[in-house]
Order: sequence, then C-alpha cells, then structure tokens
Amino acid sequence: MSDQAIVVMCAVGSRDEAAGIAHALIEQRLAACVQMTPVESWYRWDGAVQHEPEAVLHIKTMRSRFAQLCETIEALHSYDVPEIVALPITDASPRYLDWVRQSVG
Repeated sequence: MSDQAIVVMCAVGSRDEAAGIAHALIEQRLAACVQMTPVESWYRWDGAVQHEPEAVLHIKTMRSRFAQLCETIEALHSYDVPEIVALPITDASPRYLDWVRQSVG
C-alpha cells in the first residue's frame, strides 16, 4: 500500500506552545503545513469537568511520518496526555498531495 496523506489534530494550551510545536514539525520536515485555530475545550480530567481556552493544530503530513511526528509532539507538549489524532485525506487535488509528499520527503 502506498503512503497516505493525513491530517493530524493536536490541542495545545497556548499560542506560544502551538507556535513552538508547529515550527519544530516544519523544521524537521515532519509536516508540510501546520495551521493553528483558537478554541474552547470542555473535557473531564482528574475526575472533574474542565473548561479551558486552547489552540488546535491541523497538521498535514504523510502516514509514514506519523510515529516520528508523535514523538516530537510528545517531547514538546505540556500535557500529560496530548491529543494526537490522525485522519486520512481521502480526496485532495493531485498537486496539493504532491506538495505534501515533497515537503515531508
């Protein structure tokens, strides 16, 4: 099976943390593009409902880079259990997919 383009979602606690992770992923060629969006999150942690502002990273990469991308995020992330979720890109323009492949190659 050929390598597949994916989008990885990762929530972080601040814009500064998001910028640091994004820069590292691009610098190490683990991602072709990282977008950051501010969000509000509700979740259960340590037995209590939490509500916090966060930033979500949308990371475009290839499945073959996922394990190393996870290691890099976990090394830089402030959370005990960071959200790192990959979704397949099932359709995209061929030129865009070529760019993603070349960017992380």
